[in-house]
Amino acid sequence: MTESATQHSRKCLLSGVCTLANTANCTPLCASYIGMHGISGVGGRMGSANVPAEYRMLTLATSPAREAQAIGPDNEGCARLYRAYNVIERYVATFPRMFAEGGEGQRIKSLYLYSAEPGTGKTTTAAAILAEFLIVHYVGSLRRGLTPAERPAYFLDVNAWQTLYNGFNRSNVPQATAEPIAAEYYAVEERAKTSAFAVLDDIGVRSATEAFRADLHGIINYRVANGLPTVYTSNVPMAELSSVFDARLADRIRDMTAEIEFSGQSRRGMR
Repeated sequence: MTESATQHSRKCLLSGVCTLANTANCTPLCASYIGMHGISGVGGRMGSANVPAEYRMLTLATSPAREAQAIGPDNEGCARLYRAYNVIERYVATFPRMFAEGGEGQRIKSLYLYSAEPGTGKTTTAAAILAEFLIVHYVGSLRRGLTPAERPAYFLDVNAWQTLYNGFNRSNVPQATAEPIAAEYYAVEERAKTSAFAVLDDIGVRSATEAFRADLHGIINYRVANGLPTVYTSNVPMAELSSVFDARLADRIRDMTAEIEFSGQSRRGMR
């Protein structure tokens, strides 16, 4: 084992399942590394998934939210987080169903990660779940002689997407400025709508225009109608979703989605 191989394996999401990890063959020229992270290390399928940079190397095993279960004064909250990760690990174990042929029993369900307080680990955990999906998809595809999809998963930061919306809908925005922003906005919408797996981060948007809310509604409705697994994060409990979306869509989300509550105080800045 060389030091460079050890260092490189830390940069690859596949290192936990790769037989070449930490060997002399573990290099930036590895085809699977390039497939997952690109030649630059910030591209590939992880790059196209739009996961924020700070979360791109997280898995359930390395998630700081998982570590938080054993620290802090809020022992009840830590215990709940521990139970949450037990449920999430069982959920991730269903990901190989993506290769199964039809049937309701083979469907991958959705998750709804909720906490009233920000900074409790919802986004961190959602990003780690997405990484687990990418790993299962990439490795499972190769083992079956299939070509992995270029964008099997997508992370939608709803607040960032709303910022794009505001960028081309403000008054007096020059057309030359508005057009590329609008193009990116609708490209993001399509990716979030059609990817085989998606994270919709912070869907509890209350201070939004009806037009923006309708676009978000359209993404969720499409994914629910087509049985596409989604991890939602929100500061609105699932029972109160009808205050954000119409009652019919709220009911459809609840139908095939397990809610997991993250409790405790914000741990931002503690890493």
